[in-house]
Amino acid sequence: MAKPLTLMLAGLAVVAALSAAPAAAATDFEAWLDKLRQEARAQGISAATVDTALANVKPIPRVIELDRRQPEFTLTFAQYMKRVVTDRRVAKGRERLRQHRDLLNEVAQKYGVQPRFIVALWGIETDFGRITGGFPVLSALATLAHDGRRSAFFRKELLLALKIVDGGHIRAADMKGSWAGAMGQNQFMPSSFHAFAVDHDGDGRKDIWTNLSDVFASIANYLSGSGWRVDQTWGRAVSLPAGMTRGEIGRKKRQLISAWQARGVRRTDGSDLPTRDLMAAIVAPQRGALAPAYLVYNNYNVILKWNRSDYFATAVGRLADRLAAGG
Repeated sequence: MAKPLTLMLAGLAVVAALSAAPAAAATDFEAWLDKLRQEARAQGISAATVDTALANVKPIPRVIELDRRQPEFTLTFAQYMKRVVTDRRVAKGRERLRQHRDLLNEVAQKYGVQPRFIVALWGIETDFGRITGGFPVLSALATLAHDGRRSAFFRKELLLALKIVDGGHIRAADMKGSWAGAMGQNQFMPSSFHAFAVDHDGDGRKDIWTNLSDVFASIANYLSGSGWRVDQTWGRAVSLPAGMTRGEIGRKKRQLISAWQARGVRRTDGSDLPTRDLMAAIVAPQRGALAPAYLVYNNYNVILKWNRSDYFATAVGRLADRLAAGG
């Protein structure tokens, strides 16, 4: 049996070790950050931006927790749609379409993207700019880049975020977003910002945080640059014939609409499919089910480039449909 003094000394050793762990982690992060500063300067980011923007960057334990967290439950497609495409969101989206009609039409004319899809994406991503995330983006990205699980990806995003600050588009202290670094009213990652953000009003800044002109144009530019077709919609709900299996459908099972018509696929009211000479696939977002099912076109695949989720892409399409139905 250990003597009391031995037990006491062992306990003190444990306490000391636990106390030293955060200090060691902080030292490790600072050393990592110093190397990042060097890399940022080597990439042409000004010393003033590097010093100022990274001065208060610290690891955020909550970011790691969110990155690691496994969902407690998985929403069914019906539950997801009920949560995302709500009557309140539809009403609010129709109001925003009317309120910003002239600007949206101007952007639509320039980029070839229908206003209802711009507003639908805006609504689903941030509830029309209401919820854009409260995490300091530079600290969130630094946390994930230092963590090691996807360090290369987030290190690149962090350096690109610094270039956004260096370009004068936003102050580092104002760069807020999601825990994963998605920013602004359209939730662009820094790489998407560099590829698609637009200074639509010509004020010298690509402001996706507060400037709706830039927000709308950046959304439209993303879709247009990803292959959007203004002469097409996203898809439509359909009913499948008896005997069709999940093996016959899916994003990669594309064929002419006329071939789906011949197979017995119809609109949900029983009428014939459109007669346009377009390639289409059928998706049934709910795993293991054949209903609801949707005949989807090129623009559905473009929405998937924004977010690789059939739930998300279908929700954007359905919300856009309901916005259009409101006139």
